[in-house]
Amino acid sequence: MINLSHIIEKCRQDDRNAQKALYEAYKTILFGICRRYVKRYEVAEDIFTDGMVKIFKKIKDFKGDGSFEGWMKRIMVNECLMYLRKNDILKNNIDLEFVHIAEHPRIESQIDNQLILKAIEELPDGYRTVLNLYIIEGYKHREIAEFLQISINTSKSQLILARKKLRDILKKNLDINAA
Repeated sequence: MINLSHIIEKCRQDDRNAQKALYEAYKTILFGICRRYVKRYEVAEDIFTDGMVKIFKKIKDFKGDGSFEGWMKRIMVNECLMYLRKNDILKNNIDLEFVHIAEHPRIESQIDNQLILKAIEELPDGYRTVLNLYIIEGYKHREIAEFLQISINTSKSQLILARKKLRDILKKNLDINAA
């Protein structure tokens, strides 16, 4: 069991052992965020490293309002979004037409987490990003639209299309696994 407040205080003093302890305690969670947003493992590693550097540089700014883990996650998500925006990855995948798609019966209860994560990786970048921000990070469409510099309707459309595509991928993978 780590003493988080002690580690944070030591990190504020640039203590390398405390930084290593913080890194070790949160690397899986924070790297997982990067992998949800970026397909290529090597790129996700670079974003993760940049995010950790930013966390260590800005740790003095953490006021203790809210969760420290949540604060770190926001930094990591922002690093991912900056990468996607900087490389125009989202602009190439955003479908501006708002589409209504009927809900299909849920199949999530039949699927393990690894299969879901693998299916999310297969989504186009725009779909995957909106899905992550809305479902996993808990942002509202208004916030997503601001982050990604898109309309609220585009955010909603991307989520609807992402869910449909995700269902199709999962159904296909379940059919393959069942065969």
